[in-house]
Amino acid sequence: MAALAARRRLREDIDPNATRSDTDIAVRLARFATDALIEEVHVTPKPALVDRRGNGAHRDLDLALMERSAHSLEPTFSELARAAVGKRPSAALRAELAAIGRAGEAVMMNATQGSNAHRGAIWIIGLLVAGATICRGDFQKVPQYALAESICATAAQIACFPDHAAPLAQSNGSRVRERYGVGGARREAQEGFPHVLRVGLPALREARRRGLEENTARIDTLLAIMTSLDDTCLLHRAGLAALAAAKSGAHETLRLGGIAAPRGRAAFDRLESRLLALNASPGGAADLLAATLFMDKLAPAGADGRTPTWSV
Repeated sequence: MAALAARRRLREDIDPNATRSDTDIAVRLARFATDALIEEVHVTPKPALVDRRGNGAHRDLDLALMERSAHSLEPTFSELARAAVGKRPSAALRAELAAIGRAGEAVMMNATQGSNAHRGAIWIIGLLVAGATICRGDFQKVPQYALAESICATAAQIACFPDHAAPLAQSNGSRVRERYGVGGARREAQEGFPHVLRVGLPALREARRRGLEENTARIDTLLAIMTSLDDTCLLHRAGLAALAAAKSGAHETLRLGGIAAPRGRAAFDRLESRLLALNASPGGAADLLAATLFMDKLAPAGADGRTPTWSV
């Protein structure tokens, strides 16, 4: 109940009827986004990812660096929100958000001494921040499931406009998309964040409904995302073998009861050992877990996982 009350207070902070400036709203959304990134990295254990145990499959990342990266992005998220105030999805807004995101990426890379801690998250959560800003007027008008849908749909509309100022040089993600024929973070956004709406949020709320403690619920949510996501981070680091290992291992862990069950934990350990041997980690799924946590702050379910909590 305490966690539910906290999430209610988060929503009250961006109540459109409150007498706060647009800057105040942007600051609060940026805080939620930053908190979601920090909460994600602290979820432990995660398969081959940075967590409270160590660096996973990463040589250039650790917990402190991931936290520093997240904090460095808070001003970027705030600027993204301010840019979306009073706007509708358009090519002009897409271009403005892209410029802000690229500047934020440079700040992040400087904060991490060149390590890519949250490049994908800037795109995914940044779009959701903009979508939430545009949908602010819906916060007290629609049921929680519709609000989440509205925010994701609005962010998707923005993502569908072309980015004419994108660098010509291929990124790791674009090379993977071309080689393996997968959509990556770009398609995830353009299709309305299905792994947040249809996988992440339902899995998180079902785990809470079953009485799992929050960290455990978040681990199982990450695993649920991994079962179906064509994770370009895995493909970049170790190809189809890593993707197949991640999907099958996550599915097996959940089938055997999840991380809290002895057989599920044994399956998780096998999954992690396989990914570490391949030097691969599901970074795309981790970004979508952070996006799920961000959306959960804006559109929290009730105590039974189903009842809306708008009337506060």
